[in-house]
Amino acid sequence: VQLQASGGGSVQPGGSLRLSCVVSGRTVSRHTIGWFRQAPGKEREFVSNIRRSAYGGTGNYADSVKGRFTISRDNAKNTVYLQMNSLRFEDTAVYFCGLAERHVAGPQTRANDYDYWGQGTLVTVSS
Repeated sequence: VQLQASGGGSVQPGGSLRLSCVVSGRTVSRHTIGWFRQAPGKEREFVSNIRRSAYGGTGNYADSVKGRFTISRDNAKNTVYLQMNSLRFEDTAVYFCGLAERHVAGPQTRANDYDYWGQGTLVTVSS
Protein backbone atom coordinates (compact mmCIF):
# COMPACT_ATOMS: atom_id res chain seq x y z
CA VAL A 1 0.00 0.00 0.00
CA GLN A 2 1.38 3.39 -0.97
CA LEU A 3 0.07 6.91 -0.58
CA GLN A 4 1.59 9.77 -2.51
CA ALA A 5 0.75 13.26 -1.25
CA SER A 6 1.45 16.29 -3.39
CA GLY A 7 0.28 19.82 -4.09
CA GLY A 8 1.91 21.74 -1.28
CA GLY A 9 3.64 25.02 -1.82
CA SER A 10 4.04 28.55 -0.62
CA VAL A 11 1.08 30.93 -0.72
CA GLN A 12 0.07 34.25 0.75
CA PRO A 13 -2.67 34.50 3.36
CA GLY A 14 -6.05 34.20 1.71
CA GLY A 15 -4.67 32.03 -1.05
CA SER A 16 -5.62 28.52 -2.09
CA LEU A 17 -3.98 25.17 -2.67
CA ARG A 18 -5.25 21.74 -3.61
CA LEU A 19 -3.54 18.74 -2.13
CA SER A 20 -3.75 15.32 -3.75
CA CYS A 21 -3.32 11.88 -2.24
CA VAL A 22 -2.90 9.13 -4.80
CA VAL A 23 -3.40 5.68 -3.34
CA SER A 24 -2.11 2.40 -4.72
CA GLY A 25 -2.76 -1.04 -3.33
CA ARG A 26 -6.16 -0.18 -1.90
CA THR A 27 -9.42 1.19 -3.30
CA VAL A 28 -10.07 4.61 -1.80
CA SER A 29 -13.85 4.20 -1.79
CA ARG A 30 -13.50 1.19 0.51
CA HIS A 31 -11.42 2.99 3.13
CA THR A 32 -11.52 6.13 5.20
CA ILE A 33 -8.81 8.50 4.00
CA GLY A 34 -7.68 11.28 6.27
CA TRP A 35 -5.57 14.40 6.09
CA PHE A 36 -3.47 15.41 9.06
CA ARG A 37 -0.91 18.14 9.51
CA GLN A 38 2.10 18.67 11.67
CA ALA A 39 3.67 22.03 12.38
CA PRO A 40 7.21 22.32 13.79
CA GLY A 41 7.28 21.37 17.45
CA LYS A 42 3.66 20.25 17.45
CA GLU A 43 1.88 16.94 17.33
CA ARG A 44 0.19 15.66 14.22
CA GLU A 45 -3.37 16.93 14.18
CA PHE A 46 -6.51 15.93 12.33
CA VAL A 47 -7.60 18.15 9.46
CA SER A 48 -10.23 16.22 7.53
CA ASN A 49 -11.31 12.79 6.42
CA ILE A 50 -13.66 11.20 3.96
CA ARG A 51 -15.39 8.09 5.13
CA ARG A 52 -15.55 4.92 3.11
CA SER A 53 -18.56 4.65 0.82
CA ALA A 54 -20.18 2.02 3.01
CA TYR A 55 -20.30 4.66 5.79
CA GLY A 56 -21.80 7.25 3.49
CA GLY A 57 -18.63 8.76 2.07
CA THR A 58 -19.10 11.86 4.17
CA GLY A 59 -16.43 14.38 4.98
CA ASN A 60 -15.41 15.47 8.47
CA TYR A 61 -13.41 18.55 9.34
CA ALA A 62 -11.52 19.99 12.24
CA ASP A 63 -13.20 23.11 13.58
CA SER A 64 -10.19 25.19 12.56
CA VAL A 65 -10.73 24.42 8.86
CA LYS A 66 -14.50 24.14 8.56
CA GLY A 67 -15.85 26.35 5.83
CA ARG A 68 -12.40 26.81 4.28
CA PHE A 69 -11.28 23.29 3.35
CA THR A 70 -13.16 20.73 1.28
CA ILE A 71 -12.28 17.06 0.95
CA SER A 72 -13.30 15.04 -2.08
CA ARG A 73 -12.61 11.73 -3.76
CA ASP A 74 -12.16 10.67 -7.37
CA ASN A 75 -12.77 6.94 -7.46
CA ALA A 76 -11.65 6.62 -11.08
CA LYS A 77 -8.24 8.07 -10.18
CA ASN A 78 -8.15 6.43 -6.74
CA THR A 79 -7.26 9.85 -5.38
CA VAL A 80 -8.45 12.03 -2.50
CA TYR A 81 -8.17 15.80 -2.68
CA LEU A 82 -8.08 18.53 -0.08
CA GLN A 83 -9.06 21.92 -1.43
CA MET A 84 -7.77 24.58 0.90
CA ASN A 85 -9.11 28.12 0.57
CA SER A 86 -8.65 31.26 2.63
CA LEU A 87 -5.36 29.96 3.94
CA ARG A 88 -4.00 31.45 7.13
CA PHE A 89 -0.56 31.67 8.69
CA GLU A 90 -1.56 28.97 11.16
CA ASP A 91 -2.24 26.51 8.34
CA THR A 92 1.50 26.27 7.75
CA ALA A 93 2.52 22.64 8.29
CA VAL A 94 3.48 19.42 6.61
CA TYR A 95 0.30 17.74 5.46
CA PHE A 96 0.02 13.96 5.46
CA CYS A 97 -2.64 11.68 4.06
CA GLY A 98 -3.43 8.42 5.75
CA LEU A 99 -5.49 5.31 5.01
CA ALA A 100 -7.43 3.45 7.66
CA GLU A 101 -7.25 -0.28 7.11
CA ARG A 102 -9.70 -1.05 9.88
CA HIS A 103 -13.36 -0.26 9.44
CA VAL A 104 -14.82 1.31 12.54
CA ALA A 105 -17.99 3.27 13.08
CA GLY A 106 -16.29 6.13 14.91
CA PRO A 107 -15.16 9.38 13.30
CA GLN A 108 -11.54 8.19 12.87
CA THR A 109 -10.02 11.54 13.73
CA ARG A 110 -7.02 10.16 15.61
CA ALA A 111 -3.70 9.55 13.92
CA ASN A 112 -3.54 6.01 15.28
CA ASP A 113 -6.78 5.19 13.45
CA TYR A 114 -4.69 5.15 10.27
CA ASP A 115 -2.38 2.38 9.19
CA TYR A 116 -0.64 3.76 6.11
CA TRP A 117 0.75 7.23 5.50
CA GLY A 118 2.06 9.24 2.63
CA GLN A 119 5.34 11.10 2.82
CA GLY A 120 3.88 14.53 3.49
CA THR A 121 3.73 17.74 1.52
CA LEU A 122 4.73 21.13 2.91
CA VAL A 123 2.28 24.03 2.95
CA THR A 124 3.71 27.41 3.83
CA VAL A 125 1.47 30.44 4.27
CA SER A 126 3.47 33.61 4.45
CA SER A 127 3.39 37.19 3.27
